[in-house]
Amino acid sequence: MYLIDRHTQLGGLPAYSFPLLHEELPSSLPAAGSVAWRISVEGYYDVELGEWARTFARFSQAVDLTQVRALLVGIWPEAFVIDTDGPNTEAVDTLFAAADRLPALRSLFLGDMNREDCEISWIAHGDVTPLLRAFPQLEEFGVRGAESLQFTPTSHASLRRLVIETGGLPREVVRGVAASDFPALRELEIWFGSPTYGADTEVSDLEPILTGTRLPALRRLALRNSEIQDEIAAAVASAPVVAQLTALDLSLGTLSDEGASSLLEGRPLTHLSKLDLHHHFLSVSMAERLRRALAPHGVDVDLSGREDDKTYGYRYTAVAE
Repeated sequence: MYLIDRHTQLGGLPAYSFPLLHEELPSSLPAAGSVAWRISVEGYYDVELGEWARTFARFSQAVDLTQVRALLVGIWPEAFVIDTDGPNTEAVDTLFAAADRLPALRSLFLGDMNREDCEISWIAHGDVTPLLRAFPQLEEFGVRGAESLQFTPTSHASLRRLVIETGGLPREVVRGVAASDFPALRELEIWFGSPTYGADTEVSDLEPILTGTRLPALRRLALRNSEIQDEIAAAVASAPVVAQLTALDLSLGTLSDEGASSLLEGRPLTHLSKLDLHHHFLSVSMAERLRRALAPHGVDVDLSGREDDKTYGYRYTAVAE
């Protein structure tokens, strides 16, 4: 099983955890623009609503917000609880309200939790796109978790990297991303997950992405962690967007010889610098065919993490719960 870790860096800056509310502030803190600040509460049990917002208020008093370049949102109260009022969105709401005080923010990640903090399938969000509107200069945006996640079609002229990590992604989120306008986007990474945890995307939902017309600057496409990885591979193999890519990532899913054969028979991949297929179910002979076809052209083919469907009697994604 693939392990999900907290970030060690974001936006090229090392991660630094701002002290929890009950902890004393150190005598000195890193310069505001020198680290990616992780703002979090201690855990989601026995934590009062509003504690993340109070932690951020303390952070804003201790650090010059105008110089902050990267933020990691860790645990917030009731990060996984869905009640009649929906998920607790205090972190998103707090950042939205503080947008004018964070003019230098370029990288933002929501849900920076590992398995000990919260299972990825439990992490609950609402609509995250107001943050894209609030931060028009944002260049990198990421979300972990998909419970109640919404992504309204939007436009953003500056965004260069978008990452959505889930163990079960609703197709409406994929459709929202596909219908958005991101003219500067160079990297798009989507983790689909398992239907057991809500994944219901169909290949047809990816068509606006695979044509490439809405993403003219795209150079790395990662469609990962899917139980329909063979179908995705077949669609990608004939997709116009492939010609503009330098890196293609179909890792963490249930890719088999069928999907790999589609890649070999489709549009040329010899122009890629990297093809990432790690965590796969390819036969040894098919893996060797891929290497022989691409490695001589300088393509870095990652075929590590070969899985065997005989182990459990079925193929599985690397990340689900």
